[in-house]
Amino acid sequence: MSTYINTEIKPFNATAYHNGKFIDVSDADLKGKWSVVFFYPADFTFVCPTELGDLADNYAEFQKLGVEIYSVSTDTHFTHKAWHDTSDTIKKIQYPMIGDPTGAITRNFGVMIEEAGLADRGTFVIDPQGVIQIVEINAGGIGRDALELLRKVKAAQYVASHPGEVCPAKWKEGEATLAPSLDLVGKI
Repeated sequence: MSTYINTEIKPFNATAYHNGKFIDVSDADLKGKWSVVFFYPADFTFVCPTELGDLADNYAEFQKLGVEIYSVSTDTHFTHKAWHDTSDTIKKIQYPMIGDPTGAITRNFGVMIEEAGLADRGTFVIDPQGVIQIVEINAGGIGRDALELLRKVKAAQYVASHPGEVCPAKWKEGEATLAPSLDLVGKI
């Protein structure tokens, strides 16, 4: 698998279910702000609603950082609406739920499970220029944690706004960062 880090997102057009409406979403919507594209295998499943519900519970914190979340599966936007209308967990979602029935977006991000026609659990953090800064792909049975994603987004935003500084392991907002230099080599 080739790396997607520091590559620009590929063009796409799709329909999403968002706040009771069907809306058009494209790669242009992801530019100009920080975005999280959150791929999951399928609606009406088991691990997926726990992840999407966790994101919904923490959505306000992402919004405070100027981050929009886009969930994506190979289901249609109609299926997203039906799931939203019938699941108490999914009813909480206020972010766009993109339908990708052709798998074009899922393939653009390299997370298509071809033999199943489903997406891997892929998370992509995209900067305002449309460049991918974080990629995480989990096996199907391993759910993701919105608070850990939030921590990583904060680190990516910090590094982007503080050239010459990096965030060490377990870094949390307000903690010390590092300024890589010859003086640090072998001293950490």
